[in-house]
Amino acid sequence: MITHQQIITTHLRAKEASRFVDRLVTIAKQNTLHARRHLIAKLGSGSELFAKRMIETIAPKLSDRKGGYTRVLHYKNRISDGASMSLLEFTVPVVETEPKKQKKKKELKPAKELTHKKEPEKAKKQAPSQESKKEETKKETPKKGGFLSSLRRFLKGDDEK
Repeated sequence: MITHQQIITTHLRAKEASRFVDRLVTIAKQNTLHARRHLIAKLGSGSELFAKRMIETIAPKLSDRKGGYTRVLHYKNRISDGASMSLLEFTVPVVETEPKKQKKKKELKPAKELTHKKEPEKAKKQAPSQESKKEETKKETPKKGGFLSSLRRFLKGDDEK
């Protein structure tokens, strides 16, 4: 109830939980150290965050009321056993509004420069056939490690390792 602001359960459980939550809100409205410790004792061990949420967010929204912090509404009958289901919720919406964090915009990385040296344009125009010969004679450098390299070696027929 504290985390989701509403729950759906059987009618009898909803009425009992409503009484319990109303008592907790009354304690939380005191906003003292004793009230915080009392809430932790009522909610059980490890419920410090729930007690904090009750005191800081839920109790201030319900501070103008003197009771009736929750309401039980008939929901439907459960198909399997026909039990009467009910919706238990706070009478005042106590939705926590957390400030939205702005997403960081990704900056575009500058394009990587080519690793080979640029030749002057005159040399390219004079000898285009020389470049094609260089590309043909250039051998593929063997890749190191991994599944793809072993597959590549297998397909080439290189069984050095």
